[in-house]
Amino acid sequence: MLIIAISFIFAACIFYSIGVWAEKIQKRLRSWHLVVFWLGLISDTIGTGAMGILSGSMFKFNFHGITGMLAIVLMLFHAVWATIVIARRNESMILQFHKLSFVVWLIWLVPMITGMIFGATV
Repeated sequence: MLIIAISFIFAACIFYSIGVWAEKIQKRLRSWHLVVFWLGLISDTIGTGAMGILSGSMFKFNFHGITGMLAIVLMLFHAVWATIVIARRNESMILQFHKLSFVVWLIWLVPMITGMIFGATV
């Protein structure tokens, strides 16, 4: 189970980072970014769920648990909002979306890094 959890968390890191950085470099939200945002969210949710099963608790009221929950909620908001922006075809929003993506990605990194460093005990 640990291998599965780590694999999905690692996949989330790859998907989400590729999507956010590609969008930031291209300075334009594209449909394929949506795919990797959603894959990152799904992977992170599965990996987090597997970690929760391993730890015996789906949520721990500590720094890692709170920032992890915040990160998943923000990733969900981010993916849904990106989908809406693409669907609306609003050029201004498409060109500005990378700013939101980068902030969400930075916040998402906090539980990712603390989980690796401290083994999710913080």
